[in-house]
Amino acid sequence: MSTVIVIFGATGDLTARKLIPALYNNFRKKRLPEHVHVIGYGRKPFTSETFRVKMKEAVKAFAAEEYREEEWSAFASHLFYQQGELEGAQHYQSLAQRITGVAGTPNNCLYYLATAPEFSTTIVRQLAEANLLAETSRSGYRRIIVEKPFGRDLPSALALNQELLNVLNENQIYRIDHYLGKETVQNMIVFRFGNAIFEPLWNRNYIDHVQITVSETVGVEYRAGYYDTAGVLRDMFQNHLLQLLTLVAMEPPVAFEANALRNEKVKVLSALREISPEHSAVATVRAQYEGYTREEGVAPNSKTETFVALRLFVDNWRWQGVPFYLRSGKMMKDKASEITVQFRRPPTQILDTQAGKTELFTNRLTICIQPDEGIHLRFIAKVPDQGMETRPVEMDFDFRNSFGSKAIPEAYERLLLDALNGDASLFARSDEIELAWNLIDGIRAGWESEHASPLLVYKPRSVGPAAADDLLGRDGRWWIHNSELQRGDHPEPGI
Repeated sequence: MSTVIVIFGATGDLTARKLIPALYNNFRKKRLPEHVHVIGYGRKPFTSETFRVKMKEAVKAFAAEEYREEEWSAFASHLFYQQGELEGAQHYQSLAQRITGVAGTPNNCLYYLATAPEFSTTIVRQLAEANLLAETSRSGYRRIIVEKPFGRDLPSALALNQELLNVLNENQIYRIDHYLGKETVQNMIVFRFGNAIFEPLWNRNYIDHVQITVSETVGVEYRAGYYDTAGVLRDMFQNHLLQLLTLVAMEPPVAFEANALRNEKVKVLSALREISPEHSAVATVRAQYEGYTREEGVAPNSKTETFVALRLFVDNWRWQGVPFYLRSGKMMKDKASEITVQFRRPPTQILDTQAGKTELFTNRLTICIQPDEGIHLRFIAKVPDQGMETRPVEMDFDFRNSFGSKAIPEAYERLLLDALNGDASLFARSDEIELAWNLIDGIRAGWESEHASPLLVYKPRSVGPAAADDLLGRDGRWWIHNSELQRGDHPEPGI
């Protein structure tokens, strides 16, 4: 049976930079179905030939290390283009005819919505009316990938999910968050549940707190139109950071399959303590980088936040009382995505006391998601030829050194394959989306209340506002900065 991948928004940036290079790499690795056809759907008056020329340029630019002319020629023969509008029954009837003409019947269909989010419900409704979503015993599967953002608050997310579920079953819907396709994020599951030495320590008895940081050195760039109506809380926390938190905090699933994995993530999201308006000022920090309102496309009086730091608690047996500190911002000093697990210090530190030290040492585990993918475990060791003097050292695992420089594929490679194979483990379920929005909406309500702290300003290329340090400082802790890890500079919180 043939498989058809239809990409709506085929002339856009996402298709050129991510989707076609990912499909090309999967084709090159012989991982796509044998009889696969990719149809780009867009408004521009391209032909299949001009579409192939455009995509060849994209593959050379974004999959350059792997580009081979003979492999591209073989892949390009599977690429087609269909011009059409996003509304109008006749356009979808033409698409249906093109699918049949290219792939025959029966066929499997995977639809990828690489369009602006406001068009998602229109496309889904039109596909349903054209009978392009119906699964029968005589047809193949019908699946749809929806890009984030999944709404902009809880009511809109509920409405979007209802629109999708009116014409699709939940197992046909793949809500994509590319962070979950990153090898280092998936490795969190293997690291936690494939190594017996850490799981007994993974709880409130041994872990003091957890930090999750996603920082970017760039500003809003070409996304100002979207970003100025969203802000970093909606853009990064509702999906990426909360998803990372669930992987750190969840219980072992009974199996690595979609429902079992997502059930455990939902339990974590259900256990997150909501931040009331009264506690907003002490549990959240929001700020905007200096010069943001002068960016092209940004309103001159914009109050949109570009940096947020939160203190969250997971109120369950494993994590009761353990704070999770989350932060993300643009125009930061370093580009980094990492998770730091800070363990409690030993009850007494005999060696340090004997050496006259007053610094309180703790073990630390850092999982670097990007740019230097790896895992770093910090422990104490004796300095040679210095009596019983001790010093923190690190045991490092680096993906590229261990598996080769080309071992880490783009996240979209894995996620597209999973959708083709019907594995939704790394895609968000509707209840995950709704629980995350419930938390985010509560935080935003606090910012709009009389208890809100003001929107702060921070300097570009800094580590953010001083108030973010105070968020941890009040608890006797401080942020572990990526630059400190790179320098080998290891200050200790007084825990």
